[in-house]
Amino acid sequence: MSARMTTPRTLLLIPPLTQLNTPYPSTAYLTGFLRSRGYPVAQSDVGIDLVLALYSRPGLAEVFDRLKGRRATLPGEARQMLALAPAYLDTIEPVVQFLQGKDPSLATRICQGTLLPEGPRFSLHAAPPQTDGRLSGTEQAKRLATFYLEDLADLVGQTIAPQFALSRYAEQVGTAAGSFDQVLAALSVEPSLTDLWMLESVERQILRHQPTLVGLTVPFPGNLYGAMRIAQTIRARWPAIPIALGGGYVNTELRRLTDPRLFDFVDYVTLDDGERPLLCILEHLAGRREEADLCRTFRRASDGVVFRNGAPEPGLHMSETGTPTYEGLSLDRYLSIVDTTNPMHRLWSDGHWNKLTVAHGCYWKQCTFCDVGLDYIGRYEPTPDRVLLDRVEALIAETGRRGFHFVDEAAPPASLAGLALGLLERGLSISWWGNIRFEKSFTPDLCRLLAASGCIAVSAGLEVASDRLLAKMKKGITVDQTAQVAAAFRAAGVMIHAYLMYGFPSETIEETVESLERVRQLFERDLIQSAFWHKFVATAHSPVGLNPKAHGIRIVGPDFGGFAQNDLVHLDPEGDCPEWVGLGLRRALAGYLEGRGLDTPVTRWFERPVRRPRISKLWADLAARGTNRRDAATPHGRLVWVGADPIVDHRAGRKCAIVLLTRVEDVVMTLPQAEAGWLAALLTEATPARRDRPYPKWNEIRKEFPFGGVNAFDRWTKSRAWRRIRRAGLLVV
Repeated sequence: MSARMTTPRTLLLIPPLTQLNTPYPSTAYLTGFLRSRGYPVAQSDVGIDLVLALYSRPGLAEVFDRLKGRRATLPGEARQMLALAPAYLDTIEPVVQFLQGKDPSLATRICQGTLLPEGPRFSLHAAPPQTDGRLSGTEQAKRLATFYLEDLADLVGQTIAPQFALSRYAEQVGTAAGSFDQVLAALSVEPSLTDLWMLESVERQILRHQPTLVGLTVPFPGNLYGAMRIAQTIRARWPAIPIALGGGYVNTELRRLTDPRLFDFVDYVTLDDGERPLLCILEHLAGRREEADLCRTFRRASDGVVFRNGAPEPGLHMSETGTPTYEGLSLDRYLSIVDTTNPMHRLWSDGHWNKLTVAHGCYWKQCTFCDVGLDYIGRYEPTPDRVLLDRVEALIAETGRRGFHFVDEAAPPASLAGLALGLLERGLSISWWGNIRFEKSFTPDLCRLLAASGCIAVSAGLEVASDRLLAKMKKGITVDQTAQVAAAFRAAGVMIHAYLMYGFPSETIEETVESLERVRQLFERDLIQSAFWHKFVATAHSPVGLNPKAHGIRIVGPDFGGFAQNDLVHLDPEGDCPEWVGLGLRRALAGYLEGRGLDTPVTRWFERPVRRPRISKLWADLAARGTNRRDAATPHGRLVWVGADPIVDHRAGRKCAIVLLTRVEDVVMTLPQAEAGWLAALLTEATPARRDRPYPKWNEIRKEFPFGGVNAFDRWTKSRAWRRIRRAGLLVV
């Protein structure tokens, strides 16, 4: 093995398109890791470059110039927009600056309704967003500006660049791509205008950074075409630069890769977490590692495709992966859009969120619909609390942003408790949200602790609101438990998004309608604020897909042609899931997200007659009542006081006033002087701060209660004074 280069220079690219408001985190994670190992790395989001090239005066001018020659063949709406071209050209750059947060003064003029040309997207909304009480003036302006951008995206996608959409790019190329033929067919077509803008961005990055390795991340099907078009161009213009391909789509879809034609475009295809595979590739390029000792990497061989996984090094622990960095991804270039009035739903599209991971994988990993055998689910490892908190501080220092999205499959309750205590102890004020399970461990007190540390929202999978089906899919929760956890979070002021599923094996139409009724009640009681309903698909790596017979279904396709395989087509002799059922569910949910239709009988959302659900109209109320019963203190629970230091007002006599200060109210109680002093000392000891000793434990306080022992303590914790102390902020977690 001869040395080929000393220190390879890596350029990591995010192909179009993922999000407009914040970078997809894969390159930030990998850049932070590789730099921690001493490698020079640059990163760039080609998707945001493409979007900003389109949403500029020169970009739109080129779009309209191309459309002028096709005026006669354009649909009526496109001709109207073409006639308004001067208005679009005059407003596009101010609108972009407004959505980037650079010119908030434009909000008032946008809301006046006389600045923006109004295309088809405006007319799709019967009620003007100005009348929606959920939105502030700035948010209303963002909503209108989003319609404006969507109109232009529709125009481009329907005329000169059919692959273009705001959150995906030629998604159909990567969907059900069993054969590489459909990718080759897409690449054989002359590049579109948006393709050319994408490739101009790539050229600028390569000329600027002079990489000796390019890494392309493909998190979703809607990124595959962009990645392959980029690889095709690099191969043609800079053939000496090796290219590595990885990401979520590759990890799930390309695990059976046998078609060598992919390697006409790329050199390495890596699976699962990219840190170790990329590190091995860089050592291989530097001449310090044999090809056979690569890690989870496909390579071309003379007789086809080979999988190299001979690296002797162990897997990386979460403490070894480094802190993500956004250096190179200019955060002020991203667009905060408002594509819904729902405050929970728009967290995904409005504003930048620093991304971190509380724990790798899923601690439950039993759901039969999930890829539990793959590394991203099956290998569970929490990030040590200190490491996670250090990364939070590092990202605040780097970005100046205090919003965090923890991108776990399911963040474990114990780790979130450790995160929350650490944030409070370090005095770190952040806003954060993440994905959880509707786990009974989320007691009301734990939810209050998370909220006190900055938690504003959680998302979780309810899937099917049917206990029979939840048991069948091994979800490990019940519908009543879901309502109880949701009630605990809502009482703490935390918003909730529920992931929903229909068409699970053996699911009947009656069960689907009853699920909708439960979801309706959860929305009506404000126990959840947002949701998304998708149709069940058996995947190749899930227990259902691996053993369909055991789950009562039969796999009938698609044929595997050597390239991608994940979503499977199945027949379900026991279940019933016609398309009109999904249409009714989506109609209902669209209304619920906007606060409409909550008193409409669920049967009316379907275009065909369905049986009325046999669910009590009081189900959600009765289920949520169990929340308080779950709040009994555990013997080993820690006492945590989330208020300020109490004030004891000593007066003459045997009693004195104690003031419990919180951020929203002051609770004043009169207690015997000795009790007041004891309580003040307890709350001070239970206050988060940089601690050199543990929090007080419930069982220890009970045992050492100085005013009559255990029995007296038990009586005291049933008193009105104790209930007031608990409500004020004394938590047991």
